[in-house]
Amino acid sequence: MKNQITVIAFDADDTLWVNEPYFRETEEQFAGLLEDFMPRHNILAELYKTEIANLPLYGYGIKGFVLSMIETVLRITAGKIDPVVISRAIALGQEMLNKPVELLDGVEEVLKALHGKYKLVVATKGDLLDQQRKLTKSGLDHYFHHIEIMSDKQESDYQKLLKHLDCKPEAFLMLGNSLKSDVLPVLNIGGHAVHIPFHTTWVHEHIDHTIEHINFYQMESLSDVLPKLIE
Repeated sequence: MKNQITVIAFDADDTLWVNEPYFRETEEQFAGLLEDFMPRHNILAELYKTEIANLPLYGYGIKGFVLSMIETVLRITAGKIDPVVISRAIALGQEMLNKPVELLDGVEEVLKALHGKYKLVVATKGDLLDQQRKLTKSGLDHYFHHIEIMSDKQESDYQKLLKHLDCKPEAFLMLGNSLKSDVLPVLNIGGHAVHIPFHTTWVHEHIDHTIEHINFYQMESLSDVLPKLIE
């Protein structure tokens, strides 16, 4: 691999730092607000349905999640809800935005080892302001040549990134926890991809088939990539 790659891109959420567990925690708190109206599992299903319907409008990130919580409250309760509940849903989102950035094990060590040997970039999707905030809080921003905060991670999005970086697909390596967003689109355009699973992944990011591709690598931790990339 190391003889081909010149650019290494890192997903951010649940690859560099913890993210998805905060959503799961908030969902449970949200369900607790509406327990008088329906069972928790039904509430969570309604919230997920709202989120998916709203993705084309709001994209990914906490702000869209908050709007989906409010919409779900109004739908489940037919608008007959104490405004305090809506205020609490908003507060839950604000608490998420103020969470500390918790780096995953080995992240900074990997970046230090690769820095200067490859062009390192962040390629993540989500809300621009929130992702910029997390990157600054992480203290990792100085390792990266370029930061790309994408509205989505489709093949066309990666092709635009490669064009901006003046990088051929065969020289590009993507590292991330989502097979759907970080692996498949990159393989489909001729790049290389490493899947590093995280213990909690949003169901929307799941795929139902096995990937078999010459440019695909499955690793248990981010540190496992170093022997493949450094002499």
